Amino acid sequence: MNPRFVTKTMHAYLDYPVAASLMAAPFVLELGHSHPMARWLSVGAGVAALILTLLTDHQLGVLRVLPYGVHLAVDFLVGATFMIAPLALGFAGRDAWYYWANSAAVLLVVGFHKPEVEPTTVEPACA
Repeated sequence: MNPRFVTKTMHAYLDYPVAASLMAAPFVLELGHSHPMARWLSVGAGVAALILTLLTDHQLGVLRVLPYGVHLAVDFLVGATFMIAPLALGFAGRDAWYYWANSAAVLLVVGFHKPEVEPTTVEPACA
């Protein structure tokens, strides 16, 4: 069984709620006790995720100017940043765990991405 099951369409449907949660969760969870950036890094990432989603060439993209591969690369960089941010910025407690949990989720989605099969053309046999 291939563990890569997250399709481009599934990813597109995840993008908008994830962007909204990245903007709202820091306030709901009252992040920022260990460092003010613990609140604002997530909000900024949520705004960036919304813009990225609007610009991505997938089913729910609005302008569709960015290739989906670029979107996946940016998602990977966000996941890596969220993994490192608590250590680099001194987040502790709930602030740190929030970023580590989000990092794991983002990296799992990117890692379980199912590559699209490109249609192949069959050359006619030469007679």
